[in-house]
Amino acid sequence: MSGQVPASVRVDSWVWAVRLTKTRSLAAAACRGGHVKVNGDKAKPAQAVRIGDEVRFRDADVERIVTVRRLIVKRVGASVAAECFDDLTPKPVAPVEVPAAVIRERGAGRPTKRDRRVLDRLRGHGA
Repeated sequence: MSGQVPASVRVDSWVWAVRLTKTRSLAAAACRGGHVKVNGDKAKPAQAVRIGDEVRFRDADVERIVTVRRLIVKRVGASVAAECFDDLTPKPVAPVEVPAAVIRERGAGRPTKRDRRVLDRLRGHGA
């Protein structure tokens, strides 16, 4: 069987082999915890994955969406692992920069003209 390509592979083994997790036991734990989905359904560690399946893997609030291009059982180098799947993960949205709130000391009175200009600049109203 050394030259044959398997028809399917365990999902925990495949997720580990393509370097989505550091260890196979972490991949199995992610499956048991419901963090791995195959074609939209929660996957158990022994579930079979085939070429063309969509695998969703959630790790630390980041969901990776990949499509299986090649089945492998043994862990390979990063460059070879990248050829085994198509990464469909959307690019992260850049955080919106919110201006810092200006806090005035209690009893400081009304803001001066200079203070109002600074406030307007911080809020994006002035030039």
